[in-house]
Amino acid sequence: MSDAARKYEIDEAREHAYSIPLEEINVGQGHFFKTDTMWPYFERLRKEAPVHYCATNEEFGPYWSVTKYNDIMAVDTNHQVFSSEGGITLRDQDEDFKLPMFIAMDPPKHDDQRKVVSPIVAPANLAKLESTIRERAGKLLDEMDTEQPVDWVDRISIELTTQMLATLFDFPFEDRRKLTRWSDVATASEESGIIESEEARRAELFECADYFIGLWNERVNAREPGNDLISMLAHGESTRNMDKMEYLGNLILLIVGGNDTTRNSITGGLYALNKFPEQYRKLQANPSLIPNMVAEIIRWQTPLAHMRRTALQDIELGGKQIKKGDKVAMWYVSGNRDEDVISNPNQLVIDRERARQHLSFGFGIHRCVGNRLAEMQLRIVWEEILKRWPDEPIRVLAEPTRVLSPFVKGYEQMMVELPKRKH
Repeated sequence: MSDAARKYEIDEAREHAYSIPLEEINVGQGHFFKTDTMWPYFERLRKEAPVHYCATNEEFGPYWSVTKYNDIMAVDTNHQVFSSEGGITLRDQDEDFKLPMFIAMDPPKHDDQRKVVSPIVAPANLAKLESTIRERAGKLLDEMDTEQPVDWVDRISIELTTQMLATLFDFPFEDRRKLTRWSDVATASEESGIIESEEARRAELFECADYFIGLWNERVNAREPGNDLISMLAHGESTRNMDKMEYLGNLILLIVGGNDTTRNSITGGLYALNKFPEQYRKLQANPSLIPNMVAEIIRWQTPLAHMRRTALQDIELGGKQIKKGDKVAMWYVSGNRDEDVISNPNQLVIDRERARQHLSFGFGIHRCVGNRLAEMQLRIVWEEILKRWPDEPIRVLAEPTRVLSPFVKGYEQMMVELPKRKH
């Protein structure tokens, strides 16, 4: 797409966002995220209806949108009223295909199951993983072709995060791209082109379950439990008696949580630095900014656009009356661009003060368990990039192809040109 065509698309979206009646705004549409044109709709909601009721969504049913930073925090930190039990996305789970997972549970069960897997991302374990991540990131960068365009999503973002996920599961390394596929299938809609039908999605997810049941059976009787996620689940007091669907649900949570989020921030960071080249130059002049930049990238990208809660009782929020049983979407992607809390929120500012005070990892009891691992992977990738190309940028050649989803805010492809290597 040319720059002129892209500008026309953005201008059209802005005109439409401000011309339709407020009650007709429905930000939960995948095509807004596919075309990256949701921004003016969220901007209008933050200004005119920070807590907004959408009654006309045919795909998900009616829901509330919470779009401002402080209101999102109020929902996210109040699990007594805003429950995860109904699911974490606007799309309801089918009654005949429910996948329980600890992120979609309330205490005490949530707390018990989360504790089982949290040691994998404890500081001591992260320290052990750092050299592995660095070695892999360096190898992937060194293997990239500098003579012709390459797809950054496939060669770096997917490959690095999928290798890491295989390590965390102690998953057969040669089959690691199955993890990528299952992650994509788990969050895809039928319109995405990833799956042909709901039946096809279920069939693939059952393949995932059967594969992991095989790994569970290998490890459940081990005298000394391994230091991997499957062994932790198999030996954890609150998880060792899970049925197949609950096991699959928690696997999907760990696969998507460990894959999609980091993968899309690795791509989004490079895209953002190309969009704001003065920030790229600032980074090259001062590589010590990398840790702060990583937090800013995660804010700017917001790899999961929303999380959903269900009201357990009538409650007032932002002057609106939310009824018991209503769906409530916390739009992290909007809260991270809230002008009243974050200055110049649409800009990437790699030396931004308090950069880690973003919403991308959530807050409260459901705050992302792997947030430090995600930050570490991004930090290492950028340290290794600057070792190889300290003075010249990796150039994004065209607008990336984005995912059709109001949940996973991600990329399917982004073609880049690497600087020539100096021998």
